[in-house]
Amino acid sequence: MKKLLFLILICAAQNTFSQSTKKNSKTKTSQTKNSEIPIVKVNTSSYTDSDLVIDEPGPSQVVINDNDNAVYNTAGIEVKPEFPGGMEKFFKFVDNNFKYPQDAEIANIDLKGSKVYATFVVEKDGSLTDIKILRDAGYGTGAEAIRVLKKCPKWIPGQQNGKKVRVLYSVPITIK
Repeated sequence: MKKLLFLILICAAQNTFSQSTKKNSKTKTSQTKNSEIPIVKVNTSSYTDSDLVIDEPGPSQVVINDNDNAVYNTAGIEVKPEFPGGMEKFFKFVDNNFKYPQDAEIANIDLKGSKVYATFVVEKDGSLTDIKILRDAGYGTGAEAIRVLKKCPKWIPGQQNGKKVRVLYSVPITIK
């Protein structure tokens, strides 16, 4: 009997000290309009699923300023950036300017058909910045891909809500 009372006392103490007092977590309307992340409001007094409300910003609430330096992903953008003449011309440009690495020739390694995966940001003016190599074939292929991308002519920038924006772009480069 003593053990049962002791166990009940421990459970009651743990329950008392582990509970935290929560204030009502309602979000002000002014905070919701400036946020791009949907906010879920919950009526904390015995709620059901029908009490869940998703407050998403409307199209008029999402504003892109001219000085907006956010980098957008190609998946969520209205007009994707593109190379003048299309991707076929881009790959032709890369083929014409990519020099086969001398280290691979010296080691007698065949890299033809290998891929170099690169990402870069297409700026509002169409220039390429923040060029990174995600994976290369070794023997200096990544450095050569960076050199070629830096030499690349300006792209047609991406657009969101009629404004030019910075866009992160990924491309595989096949060594020929």
